[in-house]
Parts: sequence; structure tokens; C-alpha cells
Amino acid sequence: MPKWGYSIITEDLDSEKTVKASGREVRVSHKHAREVCRTLKGMMLAQAKTYLQDVMEKKRAIPFRRYQKKAGHRRGLDRAFAGRYPIKAAQKTLKILQSAQANAENKGLDIDRLKIVHAAAYPGTKVKRYTPRAHGRASPKYDTLTHIEIVLGEKPGQGET
Repeated sequence: MPKWGYSIITEDLDSEKTVKASGREVRVSHKHAREVCRTLKGMMLAQAKTYLQDVMEKKRAIPFRRYQKKAGHRRGLDRAFAGRYPIKAAQKTLKILQSAQANAENKGLDIDRLKIVHAAAYPGTKVKRYTPRAHGRASPKYDTLTHIEIVLGEKPGQGET
């Protein structure tokens, strides 16, 4: 059994008010997943779910800040011009977000007050394959898998401190 942990320090989190979910070795672009996670971080749960639905329907774009070479401009982006519609990364991230929501329901947290405290994506294992070339040669072909992790925290209500 492999050992892995979250990229956020879990000792700093209140275990009674936070929930975690992760997708390991997901077959999605780690560059797209990184931009999706960066966009979602700090959003409320319901807002993030509708945002990802809009991305999958190509109504709203994900702003690309780091991986933006040859990415066209999209309308409606805040503080960024380049953007894309990474549908596959949005689908996988939404699935992990729903898993975190199920964990929160199981823990008895208020779903309406959940906020994305931590969202990260980084490259995982490289799957090496070969593609045949001319004259009996072969070239390596790498498929990089992705780790996606999301931590939700319950925001304090109006009567709480």
C-alpha cells in the first residue's frame, strides 16, 4: 500500500470543522487541473459547483495564469485575459468536490457554510509507453497522471466567533 499525504499541513486544520477528499492518479492534464484548483480555492462549495458546471457547458472560462501560451482571450475573466474550458479537468474536480461534500455530510457539517480552504493539483506517476516509428524504431510516449486534493472548511456563522 503506497503512503501519501496531503500537501497542506493537516495539523493546522481543525479536524471537527474540515473535511478532505483527493483523487489520486487521475488521467487528466496536471496543467489544466492546477488552473482549475487555483480558480476554485477560496470559493464557497455551492459557488464552486455551479462554476464547474458552467465550465463544462462552456459558459464560463477558467483563467489560465501560468500555463497560458497560445491560450486565447476569453470574456468575463477577472485579473486575467487568457482562459480555456478544461472540461475533463472540471469533471474530475467536480467529482472530488462531491466526494468532499459527502464526507462533510457524513461528519455532520453544514453544507451551506462550506468553503474551499485548500485545492491543489500536481503531477503524479508517469506512464511510459512506446509509439512505433519508421524503420522498426520506437519513440517513448509519456502519460503523466495527476493528484487532485481538496479540503473544505466550515465558515463560522453569524452567531459564532
